Amino acid sequence: MKKESRINFIVLLGCLSVFASAFCFYLATAVVKWSMLAGLTIAPSFFVFVRFFAGFLTVALIMLIKKQALKPKKYKYLVGRTLANCLAVYCFFKGTMLTSVAEANILNMTYPVFIAVISWFLLKDQRDIVSILIVLVSFAGVWLIIDPGEMGFKTESLWGLTSGVSAAFALIYLNLCRKENDTETILFFLFGLGSVVIIVIFFQEIYIPDMLTTKYLLLCAVFSIAGQYLITIGFKYVTAIEGGIISSTRILLAAILGPFIVSDPALSLSGWIGALLIFSGNIYLTLRKSKAKLQEQ
Repeated sequence: MKKESRINFIVLLGCLSVFASAFCFYLATAVVKWSMLAGLTIAPSFFVFVRFFAGFLTVALIMLIKKQALKPKKYKYLVGRTLANCLAVYCFFKGTMLTSVAEANILNMTYPVFIAVISWFLLKDQRDIVSILIVLVSFAGVWLIIDPGEMGFKTESLWGLTSGVSAAFALIYLNLCRKENDTETILFFLFGLGSVVIIVIFFQEIYIPDMLTTKYLLLCAVFSIAGQYLITIGFKYVTAIEGGIISSTRILLAAILGPFIVSDPALSLSGWIGALLIFSGNIYLTLRKSKAKLQEQ
């Protein structure tokens, strides 16, 4: 009985870690909005650079303490993962600035839907009518989020949607990277190469910040890195189904907390319906993916 209780406790900690990671990822975007409310004008590229550079220092320190050597394999996958993630995070923060924290988070969380779409084109064995219907339902939810009744398409919403598409490619590359590389190697390249990519492309937007700007940049980086490590720890102790569903709660967190944390306007009825459609679609696609893996085994 003690062993069973211990297992249940570990699973509970895993679930709490994954949920905490979703909350941290949400708070990272809330910090971006807080900086705007404080009257600061910080480019999204600056937030991305500090996030990646701080992550690089963290991973490098951990590898140094563990005396772990860097043994990268399949460079094309590591580079692909890095470039896709850079685009995803940049568009995510840009969308947060131009729309709302809730909308940016909800649209970013469409990545399971886009993974399903990409898989449908690349993997013939994953083509089934039900999944396509779920994808269409999720896209209906996206439309309700970006066009809430006025029939006037908001181009600003494309930033959040693009972050979802880019995140889908980033996760596909991550899956390929994991077959040959350990976690630290993947993160070392992601954060290290990502920092170089951002500073090369957005060199003019990176500068020595004042104390107030530094506070927001570092706070955003801390929440982002904490979210990354919490989800990594959490997925060691929960199933893919549990982890996927709990991660998707960021959609509901963004919808509920926006007016209270970042003074976002409350979601309209159509916005809530859209958020729930995307959330439901993510849960179904997570369940389907896990079922497919079990059948393969």
